Amino acid sequence: MATITPKKNISFVVHLLGWMMLCILLVLLSPLSWRMGEAEIPIEFWYKQVFLVGILVATFYNNVTFFVPKFLLKGKNYIYLLIVLGGAIVFYFAIVYFEQLIQYPRRMHEFFNPDRPFKPGRRWIQGDAFQILLYIVSVGLSTSVALVQKWQRDEANRQELEKQNINTELSYLKAQINPHFFFNTLNNIYSLTNLDIKKAQEALLKLSRMMRYVLYENQHESTLLSKEVDFIRDYIELMKMRLTDKVKLEIHLDEAKDNQVIAPMLILPFLENCFKHGISSQKESHIYIKLEIMGDTVFFETRNQIFPVNLDSPEARESGIGLTNTQRRLSLLYPKKHKLKFGKEEGKEEYYVNLTINLS
Repeated sequence: MATITPKKNISFVVHLLGWMMLCILLVLLSPLSWRMGEAEIPIEFWYKQVFLVGILVATFYNNVTFFVPKFLLKGKNYIYLLIVLGGAIVFYFAIVYFEQLIQYPRRMHEFFNPDRPFKPGRRWIQGDAFQILLYIVSVGLSTSVALVQKWQRDEANRQELEKQNINTELSYLKAQINPHFFFNTLNNIYSLTNLDIKKAQEALLKLSRMMRYVLYENQHESTLLSKEVDFIRDYIELMKMRLTDKVKLEIHLDEAKDNQVIAPMLILPFLENCFKHGISSQKESHIYIKLEIMGDTVFFETRNQIFPVNLDSPEARESGIGLTNTQRRLSLLYPKKHKLKFGKEEGKEEYYVNLTINLS
């Protein structure tokens, strides 16, 4: 069974009000401007007005629902023009026939000119021109309505297609990020097995908890910000297990409210870059990570040194994948609601990331 949506209800009300205004202008205002003493307007006049409104309504909706879609919108412009001209002729003679049927000319002549004899066959040219003008207005408005409806349908289809494309692209980007993350993390744990088996076991436990987050939360468009922050903590703790005393970490992570949501795994690629490029086994290094939550706004910042030896490794060359995909995800999920700046500090061998996201 067909359902009536609010949009359909609004459309129906608009049409109803439009025709009511036409009836008021056509049926009431003209008679009210006449000054004929106590003489009553002939009943034939009201019959004619009702017939005229009815034929205008039929013209309007037949044009909207049939003639414009079947001819004009399919490029058959000349055929449509002939139909409109033919409709004008049919419209005119239908009114003439109806007037003769109810003896409208005689009754109106007797009403306006009771002292003059009636001459059959004579037409009021101004009245005929006004009626043809009403026909033209009806056709013009209905054509405009049909074209606007076509444009709205095309726009709705375009937006739906764009939404589907965005969802498909986001799924593809997330699918790229996940293997990239696991590849890097498993490499870290593999390296750790050569140094400390117990730490490697602890790392596997943390990784399994992170995998559950990725497998379940990453399938949804959004997750709780508190879960994303917990995921970040787990990742940092996992990374700490392979760090030496030469690496100084400065971590500041705010607690998130339970009702705040964010797209999952947006921040991970920036963290990965910190630990890939900001660590050296020979030199002192410093990594700064800060996540601040103020109302519905999330501020994320990282700073780390850049070691050239890391930039030459195959893993480093692949690190751009996650960052590029994250930029694309941000542009799709938070258009005009995020600011992202990253790069090398001028005059310093230091890399920075500044990300602001409005979650409202």
